[in-house]
Amino acid sequence: MLTIAWPWLLILLPLPFIFWRQQTAPVDGGRLRLPGISQTGKQNLAANTRQSRKRYWLMWSLLVLAISRPQWLGDPIELPSQGRDLMVAVDLSGSMQIEDMAINGKTVDRFTLIQHVVSDFIERRKGDRIGLILFADHAYLQAPLTQDRRSVAQFLKEAQIGLVGKQTAIGEAIALAVKRFDKMDKSNRVLILLTDGSNNAGNIDPEQAAEIAANRKVTIYTVGVGADVMERRTLFGRERVNPSMDLDENQLKHIADATHGRYFRARNSQELDQIYQEIDKLEPVSRDQLSYRPQVDLFYWPLALALLTSLWIALGQLPFFTSRGKRPDLTRSRRGN
Repeated sequence: MLTIAWPWLLILLPLPFIFWRQQTAPVDGGRLRLPGISQTGKQNLAANTRQSRKRYWLMWSLLVLAISRPQWLGDPIELPSQGRDLMVAVDLSGSMQIEDMAINGKTVDRFTLIQHVVSDFIERRKGDRIGLILFADHAYLQAPLTQDRRSVAQFLKEAQIGLVGKQTAIGEAIALAVKRFDKMDKSNRVLILLTDGSNNAGNIDPEQAAEIAANRKVTIYTVGVGADVMERRTLFGRERVNPSMDLDENQLKHIADATHGRYFRARNSQELDQIYQEIDKLEPVSRDQLSYRPQVDLFYWPLALALLTSLWIALGQLPFFTSRGKRPDLTRSRRGN
């Protein structure tokens, strides 16, 4: 169905007529008569003026139509009435740039692996509401709970390591998720927290935040990201090190156990994918039936026609085009006089 978002802007359509009426108001006392111009010349000039005004009014009408936002409304689409509410908290601390993970045989940093796997997870969550929290020195809500999976995935794709600091505020991430879940009446209240370190920033202790989450019936699935062994070059050759020394697995296990969740160790993409299979086992919650109508903006069509009309008017002002039109024969008029 064709509709206009801002129809009140159509009141601007008669403005050119008002302007032209004021400009062409008859003033007999000050009229200048030129004997060299015949009556035919006056008629041709008036005809050209009317033609020019029609073109200007056509361009103006198309511009007004464009800014009023014409839209095409599609048929109503019913949203799934059952689903889960999942908040995903992703660590953006400096250690997430350690390259100890692999995707299809290619070595990548930890955050790149999370982006790859979590984006695929978000894409498969049809019917679920997904929210995104980014945390480092502090926790920030990047996307509230929504069924717009594409936008959430885009927000995750645009995030960068160090965007919100270099440290790890796990407690703040949990507290922020609990605060967002408080606004939901019917909800699974599941938080998936992915980190590669231990809490060393923020004003909230993770154990205290987990206790509050348990009281609010928020289930937390914690994920420890990072490989156990990584080789690096030194002056004395290669040596094997543990890149996940800063990962506090005991703390993450305690948080998961306190909220009746589960702790996962993600050393690669296969292990990280296990948590999503666990989420699929949760029973979806029934919600009120909602629907929406897809909207497609059509303003660019009248805008393009307005640009073509302006080009038409501009070409009509060039000598090459105006010389081809009819002009009053001033010589014949003078001879007649």
